[in-house]
Amino acid sequence: MNDMSSTPIRKIVHVDMDAFYASVEQRDNPDLRGKPIAVGGSAARGVVAAASYEARAYGVHSAMPSVTAKRKCPNLIFVPPRVEVYKAVSQQIREIFAEYTPLIEPLSLDEAYLDVTENLKGMDIATEIALEIRAKIKAVTGLNASAGISYNKFLAKMASDLNKPNGQAVITPKNGPAFVEALPVKKFHGVGPATAERMRKYGIETGLDLKEKTLEFLVEHFGKSGPYFYGIARGIDERQVKPNRIRKSVGAEDTFVEDVADLDLATAELKPLAEKVWRYCEAQGISGKTVTVKIKYSHFTQATRSRTGSVALAGVPEILAAASDLLATVYPFKRPVRLLGVTLSTLTAPEIGDAQPQSQLDLGL
Repeated sequence: MNDMSSTPIRKIVHVDMDAFYASVEQRDNPDLRGKPIAVGGSAARGVVAAASYEARAYGVHSAMPSVTAKRKCPNLIFVPPRVEVYKAVSQQIREIFAEYTPLIEPLSLDEAYLDVTENLKGMDIATEIALEIRAKIKAVTGLNASAGISYNKFLAKMASDLNKPNGQAVITPKNGPAFVEALPVKKFHGVGPATAERMRKYGIETGLDLKEKTLEFLVEHFGKSGPYFYGIARGIDERQVKPNRIRKSVGAEDTFVEDVADLDLATAELKPLAEKVWRYCEAQGISGKTVTVKIKYSHFTQATRSRTGSVALAGVPEILAAASDLLATVYPFKRPVRLLGVTLSTLTAPEIGDAQPQSQLDLGL
């Protein structure tokens, strides 16, 4: 790790739109304002894609089955997603970011990192930049954004959650290590539920617990993530804001109206998923060597099966053949299947170079 005192203090802003999809729907339809809404399908097999803050007060959240959401909030209003509208608004927001810095690293349609250490406005104070950006977003789109400001990406991301919605927070180099020490590891960005549970088994429940583990211990038990965990436990994250990232995978998935127990029927459902993945790949001039099939069963457990070839796949027939073979390896199904997904990864393209991978683009149907 570099000695922080010998390197320039970076100024990183993480901007995160508040309940983005739901807020766009409430903006465009005054009748929805102040009401609990969920973007997604209301059918028995539907899933919540996003929830308004009014709905969140009832415990409704994204990825929750629609039937569960309706049980928690009987007066929940379901609104079908309008992805093209969200993309257009996201582009407006990106254009505002670009007035301040070219170093913009989008994480999704509704959040991004900005490195404003040296910025196009010549502004010295990052908190003032964040305030200006949030005000411009409100003026241009009518939507609220929250922001986190810190000296690295990890802490900027954590800070953006502190004063949501429609607020911002700063974590300084002086306060960073103490903030991390007090934070439960399950709230760390980059630590999912499974990793948090593994950490708990090793007695790691807070940042301080994590800080007490040696680098060797963390590498032994958490592999290539070990050095990252070792650093963030000390408030250190040396990852750069990289604007020219490529996606590390492209995926599509579908939840069925009725569970599928027959292999032929399930295999037939793979075709539209493979087609959707390939349409995106063709548009971007990319392909991939690894096909992964995700199978979620009726009782919500899931399995994945992957295959990596020596050369990139050339089209839908090859993706579909690989996915069909992988699906056959879990047949007979231990339970009827409620969802299938197809993902293409180990992406290749002439322009990829050494760009930083971006998280999966979800093309969920």
